[in-house]
Amino acid sequence: MPKNTSLRYGNRTCISYSKRPLVPRGSFVLGRFHGIISREQADELLGGVEGAYILRESQRQPGCYTLALRFGNQTLNYRLFYDGKHFVGEKRFESIHDLVTDGLITLYIETKASEYISKMTTNPIYEHIGYATLLREKVSRRLSRSKNESRKTNVTNEEHTAVEKISSLVRRAALTHNDNHFNYEKTHNFKVHTFRGPHWCEYCANFMWGLIAQGVRCSDCGLNVHKQCSKHVPNDCQPDLKRIKKVYCCDLTTLVKAHNTQRPMVVDICIREIEARGLKSEGLYRVSGFTEHIEDVKMAFDRDGEKADISANIYPDINIITGALKLYFRDLPIPVITYDTYSKFIEVAKISNADERLEAVHEVLMLLPPAHYETLRYLMIHLKKVTMNEKDNFMNAENLGIVFGPTLMRPPEDSTLTTLHDMRYQKLIVQILIENEDVLF
Repeated sequence: MPKNTSLRYGNRTCISYSKRPLVPRGSFVLGRFHGIISREQADELLGGVEGAYILRESQRQPGCYTLALRFGNQTLNYRLFYDGKHFVGEKRFESIHDLVTDGLITLYIETKASEYISKMTTNPIYEHIGYATLLREKVSRRLSRSKNESRKTNVTNEEHTAVEKISSLVRRAALTHNDNHFNYEKTHNFKVHTFRGPHWCEYCANFMWGLIAQGVRCSDCGLNVHKQCSKHVPNDCQPDLKRIKKVYCCDLTTLVKAHNTQRPMVVDICIREIEARGLKSEGLYRVSGFTEHIEDVKMAFDRDGEKADISANIYPDINIITGALKLYFRDLPIPVITYDTYSKFIEVAKISNADERLEAVHEVLMLLPPAHYETLRYLMIHLKKVTMNEKDNFMNAENLGIVFGPTLMRPPEDSTLTTLHDMRYQKLIVQILIENEDVLF
C-alpha cells in the first residue's frame, strides 16, 4: 500500500490513498482509492464478489473516506478513520486488509450465529466449571494445608507455582472456598486484549473470534471473557500477586485481596512501627521526614512487600515512617474516603447540630467499600492513640485533621479552588472520626 496523506475529520484523521487498480487476492479484492464516486458506482466496481472491498471519497462529505465492502449479497459502507492505525469502530489495525479480514469474521459470526450469541450468557459455566472441578479441589486442599502449617496469608512458593499453572477461573474458585480469604467485593478491571491463537471465554466457554481485540482480560486476576460477557461477570475479582507490580499507587481493594489481608500491609507495618517507638515524638505526622528517605521506604515496600525493613536500625527518624504512611494514602488512585462519598461527607460537615452531624457521618461511613472502611477504622484507632499522648507530641484531633483531611479525601474533580474551599470541612470530618472512633466504628 502506498504512502498516505492525511486529512482531518472532527478530532480524527481520515486517510487518503494513491489511486491504483483493484488487484484480486483470494476471495478479497485489495481496494485502492477510487476518488469521489457514488455508492452505486462502488457497488458496480465490486462486481458482487463476496469479501471484495474498495476505498472511495464520500460524495456527501468530501474530504472524508469510505470503505465499501461486499458481504451478504449487499455492499456495506463504513466511514474510515486513521490515527496512526486504521479503524471504523473501536478496533485499530495496521492495515486495511487486516481491518477487512477481522470485519468479515465478525460479520459472518454475527450473521450466522446471532441467536446463539444472544444466548451465550444465559447458561454460563462461570459458577459451574465442571472441567476444572478436580483442579479446584486440588488447589483448595493445598491452600487448606498451607493454613494449618502457617498462619501467614501468602501461600508457599510450591502452592503459588501450582496456582500459576491453572486458569484464573480455577484459581479464583479455589480462593473463594478458602475460609482464610477476606471476602471483599471487587469489580474486575477489564481491558481490551488481543489473544494469540485460539482462545475461549471463561464465562460462557465459547470461542473468542476475530484477528485482534477478540475479548477483554482482567488486568488484576487474568480472567478472559467476551466483551459482552464482561457485563455479566460478578464482582468477585481475586487479584493475582504476580500481576500486582507494586504496593504504592495500587488500588486499595486490589492490594488487600491480592495479599489476602484485611488492610494494606503498608498501613499495618507503619502503624505498628510508629506505635512501638514514636507516639511521644513531638509534632508526630506534622513534622516531615527527608523526602529522599521516604522514597526509599516506598521503594522498599514496592520491592519487598511485607518483608520491607523499616526498623529504627535503618530509619531512626520516625518522621520518615509517618511520611511514608501519608504518602501511601496520597498515592492511592481512589482515596480512602472515596470519590463517590466525598460530596456526601462535605455536606455532612456543614450540619450545625453536633448529634445530627455525628449520625449523618455514621450513615455515610456505611457507604464506603469494606476494605476502605476497615482501613479507615484502623487508622482512626491509631490516631486516637496519638491524641492520647498530646502532652508529649502536641498533636490533638484538630491538628491531625489538618494533616489527614486532604490526605484521606480528595474531590473527584482536580480543582484547586474546590480543594481550598473544602479544606476546613475535610479537617472537620477527620477530627470527628478521631474523636468519635469508638462510636462511629
